[in-house]
Amino acid sequence: MTALVCTKPGFFEYRETDMPILEDGQVLLKIRRIGICGTDLHAFEGTQPYFSYPRILGHELAAEVVHTAAIYRAGDEVTIIPYFNCGNCIACNSGKPNCCVSMQVAGVHTDGGMREYFAVPATAIVTGQGLSLDQLALAEPLAIGAHAIRRANVQPGEHVLVIGAGPIGLATMAFAKIAGATVIAADVNAQRLRFCDEQLGIPHIVNVSAQDINGRLKEITHNNMPSVVIDATGNLKAINGGFSYIAHGGRYVLVGLQKGDIGFSHPEFHKREATLMSSRNATREDFDHVIQCIQQQLVKPEAFITHRAAFGEVKEQFSSWLQPGNAVIKAMVELY
Repeated sequence: MTALVCTKPGFFEYRETDMPILEDGQVLLKIRRIGICGTDLHAFEGTQPYFSYPRILGHELAAEVVHTAAIYRAGDEVTIIPYFNCGNCIACNSGKPNCCVSMQVAGVHTDGGMREYFAVPATAIVTGQGLSLDQLALAEPLAIGAHAIRRANVQPGEHVLVIGAGPIGLATMAFAKIAGATVIAADVNAQRLRFCDEQLGIPHIVNVSAQDINGRLKEITHNNMPSVVIDATGNLKAINGGFSYIAHGGRYVLVGLQKGDIGFSHPEFHKREATLMSSRNATREDFDHVIQCIQQQLVKPEAFITHRAAFGEVKEQFSSWLQPGNAVIKAMVELY
């Protein structure tokens, strides 16, 4: 079978590899769709934490079951929860397998699904439940957004500021809106902010590069500031700046990830009695919520797809998806 390997930053290579050998409790999948996420892009750039090369990327997957000894049938269309956890550590035993001490994320810590066939634990399978292949491939990034909103315990009527209108930020905005919040989208990219307005119906847009963001936030929140601030940029300057936008008693949730140390004013943070938390990956509960919301047409993942490529075209096209001028929100790779 063919796999696409990121051999080092900036380089891909198609390689012929052996078919996976199924271990006990595994399912053999034929990959049908691969969503390209920020993790893949950052790995290609060489800026992704927790990463080593060579690596087969890809964890936003839609697939067809080929062979299994488990409850699934050949031909079933599925997606996967790509965070392979140990099941025994303090996090797993506390119902938080998404931050397992020995986490192995497909396409990051271990080889992912950018290949024709992929063997995964049966416990990672999420059944299709009538969703299309494109919808299934986008369940994972949507689940990350859903998890961030659940982690922040967003309540109806709250003002939620999401900084960063990339795919994860857009997913977070969508689920904040579903939770009943008044959503504020902030980014430096005018095209992505237009997408927030036109495709997600976000009522409040802040172009960080063109406005006094504090003044605009006070205007929207009637001088209260957002009770929930969520960073989905992974940009150190943006993360550090986000501390100044939190309302007194508010929560700051870091979804985006970068390599450096964050810094903020302790007195300013302390006087707010603010809460700082991270949001990592997602759980099956989040995937189930995403699927239900897609079924109810509360979120339409197909709208996120701006670019498509066949598997054999990825090596040549991948670098173009990093270029801002190409206005990529979500690239989808197709295998038949």
